[in-house]
Amino acid sequence: MRAKILSFFLVLIFNSQLSALELKGPLIQGGLIMGITKPGSIVKVDGRKLNTLPNGSFVFGVSHDATSIIRLEVRLKDGRVERRFLKIKKRVYRVQSITGLPKRKVTPEKRDFNRIKQERDLLINARRLITLADDFREGFIWPVHGRISGVYGSQRILNGKRRAPHLGIDIAAPLGTQVSAAASGTVTLVHQGMFFAGKTIFIDHGLGVGTIYIHLDKIVVDEGQKVRKGQIIGQVGRTGRATGPHLHWGLNWKAIRLDPSLLVGPMPIKKEKNFINQSSGHLR
Repeated sequence: MRAKILSFFLVLIFNSQLSALELKGPLIQGGLIMGITKPGSIVKVDGRKLNTLPNGSFVFGVSHDATSIIRLEVRLKDGRVERRFLKIKKRVYRVQSITGLPKRKVTPEKRDFNRIKQERDLLINARRLITLADDFREGFIWPVHGRISGVYGSQRILNGKRRAPHLGIDIAAPLGTQVSAAASGTVTLVHQGMFFAGKTIFIDHGLGVGTIYIHLDKIVVDEGQKVRKGQIIGQVGRTGRATGPHLHWGLNWKAIRLDPSLLVGPMPIKKEKNFINQSSGHLR
């Protein structure tokens, strides 16, 4: 499957007499596409204007249910317009059934609703943040090494009840395993105990690109702190809606949830002795 996904990894360079447009990223549902064009250009995707940096850098994401064609338009400072129609590869997603979750974590009680809404609003605000940074361009790494226990896009059935797709990656690892920042950026949200997510960290990487780390056992960074790629930010836990110790790692571009595994190579092989883990549920 990974070989098929990587076969759609794209590097496009379009040159005209006075302009250049470069795109890099997997043209597949859940992909993050990085681009650069002439400084001062206006870039639109499906008619929506993108934020760009002074050097012409921009980025956008492809949703898990994106249609087959995305229209990219670049209007140069001299008025000329370049258009590209990008064909998006569709994916076939798995179905994953998880049992053993506390009933209240699958079907919350009325007393939980206000708390859930407040925490959801915190995450919405974190994902809406647009900063003129390009930390995402230095690349990403796996934040922890372990067994992949939950994949992006899978239909989750929790205690027999169908729930929204799982839009992230679950990585099973022993309790207390160190978790690193997947890329450099700024910590914009730290929460010590969300109803579904447990202990949570959100890192902004610029232009709406962010990563989230949930179900942590311990957090060792603060809001507003600048972190570098590979820096330790916390430890694997089983807080929130989880059946065992693991990290849920998510990626977003603005409100669109993407597949972080497309940004990194295969999971490094690491043998763990006498460790058994069951995957968890996901933030709703």
